[in-house]
Amino acid sequence: MSSLPLWLEPVERLVEAGGAVLVVLAVVAVLVFAMAMERWWYYRITWRVARRQLLHRWAARSDHTSWSARTLRQVWAEALVAKLRKPLPWLKLLVALCPLLGLLGTVTGMISVFDSLSLSETHQARAMADGVARATLPTLTGMAIAVVGLLFISRLEHVIRREDQRLHDRLARALEESDA
Repeated sequence: MSSLPLWLEPVERLVEAGGAVLVVLAVVAVLVFAMAMERWWYYRITWRVARRQLLHRWAARSDHTSWSARTLRQVWAEALVAKLRKPLPWLKLLVALCPLLGLLGTVTGMISVFDSLSLSETHQARAMADGVARATLPTLTGMAIAVVGLLFISRLEHVIRREDQRLHDRLARALEESDA
């Protein structure tokens, strides 16, 4: 009988079935989804406030037409968009790591299957099939996490492009409104 709480028993069985690599994949999945939630929170709350502050700061300037003013506007906009883009390389790294970790789990699982088959006297095909099925579980898990992560990355890149364009448009519109 296990000393784990009842709600953790399915997790224990999953780790027994897939090996230690599933624990690493679970940690990576938690990191990916935590970063996804942080970016969602940042975009919904912090980004909009920062964008509004930048627009007010730009509109409050007296000089909008000189080369230095336009360069400053460009630098401010790029710095703000860079904050939105900041965790993207880490997300891409973690998502690319998922299938590789899954493959590592499959390889280690297959090694243990062949090791147990070489030690047993009876070479049962059923035992080998069960071991192969268990060994593929980390690969499936890694691919599932990677697919969901890729969907999030794709959506985040779309939002970044759209918000970059909107920021430049609003800065130009603030210039037109201040001239009128």
